[in-house]
Amino acid sequence: MFKTSRDQDKGQRGITGLETAIILIAFVVVASVFAFTVLSTGIFSSERSKETVFAGLDEVRSSLEPRGSVIAYKGRHSTTSASDTIYKVTVVVSNAVQGEAINLTPPYTADGASTDPDPSSGAQYKMIVSYSDDNQYLNDVPWSVTFPGYDNGDNLLDPGEKAEITVWLFDRNFAVTNATDNSGIVLMDGGGAGGDGGFATTTNIIGVNDKWTLELKPESGATLNIERRMPGRLDTIMDLR
Repeated sequence: MFKTSRDQDKGQRGITGLETAIILIAFVVVASVFAFTVLSTGIFSSERSKETVFAGLDEVRSSLEPRGSVIAYKGRHSTTSASDTIYKVTVVVSNAVQGEAINLTPPYTADGASTDPDPSSGAQYKMIVSYSDDNQYLNDVPWSVTFPGYDNGDNLLDPGEKAEITVWLFDRNFAVTNATDNSGIVLMDGGGAGGDGGFATTTNIIGVNDKWTLELKPESGATLNIERRMPGRLDTIMDLR
């Protein structure tokens, strides 16, 4: 009526070393796959974050920064109507940080002759200058550039250089000359069908107390906005701080 311990042992089933090894290997494989997935996701996220950081740095390094005042020059559209206005604006810019060179190849040049600005033949300019006020928007106005001070001789704004950008607000085919009358006021008394950008009529030219905005849009980097309001009297040369 009593069973021996040996008979009881015969009714029990244990686990072999091979089965233990298989289970252990399965755990290791699953853990390895999970770890690989986690690491791959982390590496991918890190790469994307790094790309975002570098893209932000490139954006900053390719941005313009104004240096000094904005200078406006008074002109007169004709000798008969004597309608004084602003015919050009100059601003000095530099790199925002010590970074990438900015392509400032200009669409126009200026040499002080009576027909400034002069179109640059075949110029592949990358920066666009736009003008806007309460009455109009001009998406591509003429501009030229000089490099006062240190200049390595090209049209790239490198770290350490400064560029003086001159924005010509009148359409060259319509009314831009550098002839002066007896008062030393620049005359803009040309004619033509327009087509070079800038004001093509005298309907909405800049007058006293007018507010206007220039947008300098380089090939890459942030847009530089220059917003000013004209004083109550137009002088020959005005420092619009």
